[in-house]
Amino acid sequence: MSMDHATRPINFARIATELSLKPEQVTNVVTLLDEGNTVPFITRYRKERTGNLDEEQIRKIEARVNALRQLADKVETILRLIEAQGKLTPELRAQVEAADSLKRLDDLYLPFRPKRQSRAEKARQQGLGPLADQIWTAKAPLDLEQLATQFIDAEKGIATSQDALKGASDIIAEQISEDVAVRDQSRKLGWRTGNLAVSAGKVEGEAAKAFEDYFNFQEPVWKIPPHRILAINRGEKENALRVKYEWDGELINRMIGNHLQMANHPCREFLQGCVTDSLDRLIQPSIDREIRRELTDQAEEHAIQVFAKNLRSLLLQPPVRGKRVMAIDPGFRTGCKIAILDEVGATLHTDVIFATGSAEKRTGTIQKLAELLKQHACELIAIGNGTACRETEELISEVIAQSCPECRYLIVNEAGASIYSASNVAREEFPDLDATVRGTISIGRRLLDPLSELVKIEPQHIGVGMYQHDMTPKLLKESLDGVVESCVNFVGVDLNTASSSLLRYVSGLNQLIARRVVEWREKNGRFQSRQQLLDVPGIGEATFTQAAGFLKITSGDEPLDTTWIHPESYPAARKVLDKFDVVPSALTDSDAATEKLRRSFQGLKVNELATELDVGVLTLKDILEALSRPGRDPRTDYPGPVFKQGVLKLEDLAPGMELRGTILNVVDFGAFVDVGLKDSGLVHISQLANRFVKSPHEVVSVGDIVTVWVTSVDLNRRRVSLTMINPNATKAGKPGQKPPQKAAAK
Repeated sequence: MSMDHATRPINFARIATELSLKPEQVTNVVTLLDEGNTVPFITRYRKERTGNLDEEQIRKIEARVNALRQLADKVETILRLIEAQGKLTPELRAQVEAADSLKRLDDLYLPFRPKRQSRAEKARQQGLGPLADQIWTAKAPLDLEQLATQFIDAEKGIATSQDALKGASDIIAEQISEDVAVRDQSRKLGWRTGNLAVSAGKVEGEAAKAFEDYFNFQEPVWKIPPHRILAINRGEKENALRVKYEWDGELINRMIGNHLQMANHPCREFLQGCVTDSLDRLIQPSIDREIRRELTDQAEEHAIQVFAKNLRSLLLQPPVRGKRVMAIDPGFRTGCKIAILDEVGATLHTDVIFATGSAEKRTGTIQKLAELLKQHACELIAIGNGTACRETEELISEVIAQSCPECRYLIVNEAGASIYSASNVAREEFPDLDATVRGTISIGRRLLDPLSELVKIEPQHIGVGMYQHDMTPKLLKESLDGVVESCVNFVGVDLNTASSSLLRYVSGLNQLIARRVVEWREKNGRFQSRQQLLDVPGIGEATFTQAAGFLKITSGDEPLDTTWIHPESYPAARKVLDKFDVVPSALTDSDAATEKLRRSFQGLKVNELATELDVGVLTLKDILEALSRPGRDPRTDYPGPVFKQGVLKLEDLAPGMELRGTILNVVDFGAFVDVGLKDSGLVHISQLANRFVKSPHEVVSVGDIVTVWVTSVDLNRRRVSLTMINPNATKAGKPGQKPPQKAAAK
């Protein structure tokens, strides 16, 4: 930090109350963070000190403490700046030190902030400050015309008494606008009474068509949902919309009059003009900008949260183990690129086919695909969802039906594949391959191991968010990088196969050290133990402590390296194994040994064993879990992808038809589902469950496998509306009611 916070210590008890935690939990988390520990490390390996807080709770503590420290920094800065002007009174110091928000500090500092050449500042330079003060503090009626003549000075640009009064009015209007209480009340009433009035902008035609729902739109600012704010902002930026903020000016005018006690002021008529001017020229535009900015900030924050949830679900999709994959990047003009990958994603063969053409050519293409599938023993086919996707899908379904009944295929979201294929990462990985082939390989690897492949792409390009191109890039990147970091450390990484793109997200590592790990591996061969990490340049004891537990080694010298157990807990783990007569090597050599351990751990008195081994209860529980399931991949607890053999066409659908699909994207108004059509269907938020749903994320996540029913099909607009509410359940028992039609299994 830029300063010492001793003058304004962080109130840990306050944070604990806000987050419903114990003060010692907050204190310990902050201490651990200040010592340089990462959130994933603290979450997994410092449970005793945090009281078993999860990652989300720890990140909330981190965010709250950072906010309070930022506030403390600003308090010190403002006190220093006001003191330098010689205007810091004891009362003002107390107000600044008691401020509990950045907005409150901004209001307190506003009168002392250096200003551009405002009308009020010009009037002060003309010597009209005393006139404004006399009017403001008057205790008896004044002859303003006569008083103002004393300030006429042609050399200063004050030719008449009206010029003098106009300058005094400007000064008073600015004073009113800088009154802390006036700004606070105006802000509150601005939120309570404000509306956004939206109309058509300058741009017309197709460019404006996407925003036509907002051409005559009005909604209270406190009520507008985040996705609507982002849509309005985009329309305004593209000149397709004109946006105006409106509020109850009369109510706020009366509020200011009451606050200033103008009813009994001897110059109330003059001051009323100052209030109106202050409100229209200074306060309203300022509150307008502030509310619009806050609405945008809130909308961006919400959109990033939605994006983050979708991204996490996508990254944690289960890998497909032990299968060879034919990856296809569809295309018309240049053909469909093919890459056949082995079980670990290595390229076995590349080729090009064409999904369209004469019947004779189509027959030859089908025969060629069948031969490739059989030659390389491929059972799975990954088809990118870009141009010519559905034509390629039809071709593959024919191949399966005619020659390869054992094969299955899946449509893979290829968002970001082209960006990856042209990146430095892809060029380093496949220096001798064309960019289109690199993209095809990426499509196949997304099926084999989504996390390992998707970390190579900037998260905002993966295609599971909304309006990501309208958000603050730095904020979006930081938030999404945090999600990727969380997922990588939640799953763990194979130290001997992980790319530098994956390693850079491991706790304690960065891009440089990740690259050095890969270089060490290329020079020296496989890592045989976690301890060898200390031989990598740049990895010292501190980095090793943060990273080691998340880096796993299979078939190495130390069997415990394949588990989640941290090296610092190896002595305790060996004592547990000794107690149950299991040698460490049995963890990887024999399933019977781990099964024996699982049975032995049933009914174990963990508290007593923790005391005996002198280890924390929570740490011991994690050790027992890791020994019971060495090499566990937590992603296997999630449902796997749904593979298909045949094509479903829009014309095949009818209301009431039951389908199985995969959630592609979750947005504020519902969820998009891939049911095997060219375009995904939409389940509106009202159709997600047979109850009120505040947020779609309460019900579904990206990657979920769901059962849906068709409610309507719009062939002209190629749109399908779906429901997740079972029509059978709502219509059961009604006489003469035919059961909904169910789609034939493909």
